[in-house]
Order: sequence, then structure tokens, then C-alpha cells
Amino acid sequence: MKVPILIPNIFNHPFTYNSDLTLKVGDYVVVPFGKSEVTGVVWDDFEKKTNKNFAIKKVLRKLDVPPLKKNIVKFLNWFSEYNMTPKGMALKLLLLSSGAIEKLPIEAYEAFKIDIKENEIKLSKEQKNSLKKMNVLNQKFRVHVLQGTTGSGKTMVYFEALKEIINKGFQGLILLPEIGLTGQFQNKFIEFFGFKPAVWHSGITKKNKEIIWSGIANDKIKVVIGARSSLFLPFKKLGLIIVDEEHDQSYKQDEGVAYNARDMAISRASFENIPINLITAVPSIETYDNIKKGKYTLSKLDQRYLNASLPKYEIINLNNFKLESQSWISKETIEKVNLHLEKKDQVLFFLNRRGFSPHVLCKKCFTSYSCPNCSINLVYHKNKQNLLCHYCGYKALLNRDCSKEGKCDFIFSGPGVERISEEVKKIFPTKEITIFSSDTMNKKSSSNILEKIINNEIQILIGTQLISKGFHFPSLNCIVVVDIDLSSQGHDLRGAEKNLQLYHQLSGRAGRTGKPATVYFQTYNLNTKMITDITNKDPDIFLDKELEIRRKNNLPPFQRFIALIITGNNEKELEKEAYKFKSFIENAVDGRVLGPVNAPIFRLKRRFRVRLLIRGRKSLKVQNSLSKIIEKFKFPGGMKLTVDVDPINFN
Repeated sequence: MKVPILIPNIFNHPFTYNSDLTLKVGDYVVVPFGKSEVTGVVWDDFEKKTNKNFAIKKVLRKLDVPPLKKNIVKFLNWFSEYNMTPKGMALKLLLLSSGAIEKLPIEAYEAFKIDIKENEIKLSKEQKNSLKKMNVLNQKFRVHVLQGTTGSGKTMVYFEALKEIINKGFQGLILLPEIGLTGQFQNKFIEFFGFKPAVWHSGITKKNKEIIWSGIANDKIKVVIGARSSLFLPFKKLGLIIVDEEHDQSYKQDEGVAYNARDMAISRASFENIPINLITAVPSIETYDNIKKGKYTLSKLDQRYLNASLPKYEIINLNNFKLESQSWISKETIEKVNLHLEKKDQVLFFLNRRGFSPHVLCKKCFTSYSCPNCSINLVYHKNKQNLLCHYCGYKALLNRDCSKEGKCDFIFSGPGVERISEEVKKIFPTKEITIFSSDTMNKKSSSNILEKIINNEIQILIGTQLISKGFHFPSLNCIVVVDIDLSSQGHDLRGAEKNLQLYHQLSGRAGRTGKPATVYFQTYNLNTKMITDITNKDPDIFLDKELEIRRKNNLPPFQRFIALIITGNNEKELEKEAYKFKSFIENAVDGRVLGPVNAPIFRLKRRFRVRLLIRGRKSLKVQNSLSKIIEKFKFPGGMKLTVDVDPINFN
């Protein structure tokens, strides 16, 4: 009999094979493809009529893996259509290194055996009410948003909801935006449930991934805590999805297949007909709009744990205190910090810039160090003694012949966390100080550093936005925002929303155990309304205003945006081709085509980049019309088109 087999590659259709085996939709099989053997899945539809004549090959064998459920097949078909990516690439996200793992001996899953213990945690009245609202209609698809002020105990509420689902024999998935959070979160989970969840992200070993993938497919593992990619695991009995920090921009994948994991999680829940809970302190604009329209239900937690109050805010006007040369911390700030340190408070200096200095310049020839592969500056990392491109990873030494005479003589313009750390060490020489950024916290030693921070063995932290992501530091009661750069770049329509979420999350790290806490903003900008807006206890006021601006200007969530990025090695050819491409698609697309324009980062990894933007109504018609016409356009060799539906980043 003939069967359609989807293969994890760049094709948007299954291939037809012959088989003597009894096969049904979702079965995993091994088939010959070209000169090799590959894993494929029996799909729900044959390839549409093709003029090509191939000799039909035979399925080699069926794998001992529970079949992929039909609703996951439907979800992957929809995912491919929505994100304009081939079906084969959607399947690749679900397989493990393009393969499927056959059933392992039962002892392989032993570490994840569930044994829920009773815990001492008692929910407050407000938490119980939220849980009650969350658990309404738990037996079918619905989206519930739990919005709670930072430190209000949102995690305990959704743990209780998950416990109910596990007790009924179902599996649960908790999505987190950052892999850096999984360690501390896993401990919290074990403390509550008494058993170990499976943790899934890019840093997990191949052997562990095989055990987890197989355990999920065979219903031997009940809970997964994971980053974006865990959304595509082949759950056999998924009963609940939880998206923690749903507003976080890290849920958007820009590399390879572009998709938004939060939005795709909602779709997967819809195809599986199961509930999904979105957890946040400040909802994303899209989520907030859906709450207003009544599409999502909402419960709120306004009380912090132990009735702790939210931090106070103080503005330190840098116009009144002249900073010393090459210094970024004012005398008034130092006085305030000393008062906190005397009370044994932990202190955080916040600056959203990695490295030592974002701009290195020679004071003789005025040439700055920029990346030879990308159109951006190299950042000086003093700890590593090198200059680094944060986009392509290019490294250079701080050593250059000057066009004027001898060697270049450098000045460092602007601070990064390393430079602030250097200054803080001079001001507070007796204190234990550490940098908290993606350069320092993705190492093996990071759990050790976290432990020290929690125990207040480290008194001063210098951190980037990574620190705002859900960490719990009991002694942190003073935050200094070194340079509140609110002038969000002009090409980012989400600039204001991102600032609101960042500073809410950041201030939420302070005062979590009941002691009074303060966030200090150092600024030259006398427009304090901006700071008042983003620190208002009720973020809904800001979100209402922002929604109104978006409505007036027909911006997402009121319109669909699709970004088309064309890259190539030859600047002139690329521009010519981009205009040709625009006139080719313009009349066939169900939407307006804007551009082409040079991307803000015009050169990346040695390739020039040009952007077009499609604006259209929120329906699949935009994607379908675009897919059809794109197929017919052939770019010259060396040029590549990337499609990003619902873009978040406009670089």
C-alpha cells in the first residue's frame, strides 16, 4: 500500500512510499532517502499532484515508538502554515537530531518517578481565589492569565493547579523564558512536589535528552520544565501547559525557524483541547488585548508574600551632582548605598550592557573598533582581555597600529557592567562583589554563585537584564539603576512596553521578604513622568494608553506584521533584487508591502541585510497569499530570504 511519509527537511510536503507493513498516521518509520536512511512520520495527507516521476521506494521498518497523536500532526501542519516554514522543518523541531528514540528499559526513567509528597505550604485567601478561577473549565481548551505583582506567590498557585492535573494521570509542561532560571526553579519544584521534573533546554546532554524524549512519548515522565524547544516534545497525555513570564521577549525565536513559543503554546493547547495558564506581573500587549476582549480569563494577586510592600522609588538627579571623570556613580548614590549596607541589605547596580565598554576609540586617529563582519561596534571585555562582537562572536585583541603614529592610544566611551564593577570595587573595597550577566551565569559555577547570593555572602551585585528574570534573592533591598536609558531606539515599536516590563520585573527583585526596599534611578533626564509611568503599581494604566496608541496607528495587535529579510554578499545586487522582489509580490499579497530599506544592523556575519514589511489583517490569508507568490520567485545564488511572522525584533 502507498503511504505519505513526512521527512525532517526543507520540503513542505510528505513523500510517497510503498509498504507491506500496517501503518497508520503518526507512526515513526525508517525510509530510504537519496543515498541515506532517515526517520520519518506517516502523515495525514499525500503530496499534491506532481509532474516528477520517481520510482516509489519502500518503507524499511517501523520504529518501536508510540505513534504521534493526530492532533500533534494537525498542530504541526498549522504551525508550518502560520509561520511560513516547510512542514519538514516543523517536524524537525519535534524529532531529536532528526531521529526518534525507541523504547528504553524501564529503569532509564527511574529518576523521574512521581511520588507527590504533602507539603506545608498554605495558600493565602487571595491565592485560593486565584486557583479557583484558574481551575474553572479545566477539562478543555481555555486560556487563563494569572497576573500577580512580583513576589506575590504566583508559582505556588500554578503548582497547585498542576498537582491536580498530575493526580488525574496527565502530563504537564512548564515553559520558562531563560535556561538560567531552570536550576533555581527545579529546586522550588522538588521542594513543593517531592519528585524530580525533567529539565529540557539546549544545555542538556544528548543521553539525557534521549531519556526525556522517550519518557515523554511513553508517558513515563509526567512534568517537563523547559525553554522554547520543549513545546515540541511528543507528549502522550498532555493535560496542562503553563507559560511563566509570558510577556518575556525571549520566547521569540529569531534564528532558524522563527516562531513565538508563547503563541505556539496557546495553539498547541487548542489542538490538544487542554487548558493553558499564562503567568505574568505585567502582561504583554497582545495578552492584555485578549483579556480586554474577553478571550482570556483573568485572576489577580495584589498582595506580596508576607504582606511585603513594593519598593519605593527615588530619582537621583545627576544634574545636581557632578560626576567625577570616568565615574558613573554619584556621591549621593554612594551615601544611599552605604545606609543599606549598614542594615545588611544586599545591593544591585543595574546596567543593561555586557562587557567593560561598548565603544573603543583611538584618541590620535579617532578610529573606532567595529566588527569586520557586522555593522556594529565591538564591545571591550576587560575580564577576557578582548573585543567581542555580540552578534557574530568575532574576537579581536586591543592592539592596533595607528594611522598617525606608533600604536593606537585608546579611550573607552560609555560603561558596561565590568566597568561599573571596577568602580564599585574601588568604592566598597571590603565587600564581596560579583557580576550577574549571561557572560558569567551560564557557566558550571553559576549555581554556586546563586547559592552565595541567596545566603547574602555576596553583598553587591552588578547585573544586566538577566537578573530581572524571576530570581529570588531574600536580602536584596536596594537597586541602583545606573543609567536609565529610556530613549528606546526608534526602530522598536515595542520599546515602551519592554521598558515597562523590564523595570517592573527588576524592581520586583527587591524587598521580597518584608524589609523596606528602594529603587534609585540615576538620570540627567528631568522628564520624570516616564519613570513614574513605568514604575506605577498598576501597569494596566500604561497598557491602556499603549493599546490606544497601537489602535490609532494600526499596529500589532490590531494588524499582522510579517518581516521579510533578504541577505546577500553584494550590496548593489541585493538592493536591485529587493526592489525586483517587491514589485513581483506587491499585487499578489493580501496586505501592504513596505520597503525595502537597509536593516538597522545592515551587515551581519559578513552578509548585507535588507528588510521589507508586510502589513495586513489578522488572518491566515496574508500568510497563504505570501507563501504562494514567494514560491514562484527565484533569488540568485548566494541570496537568502528569511520570513518572520509577528516580528519582535526589528534589527
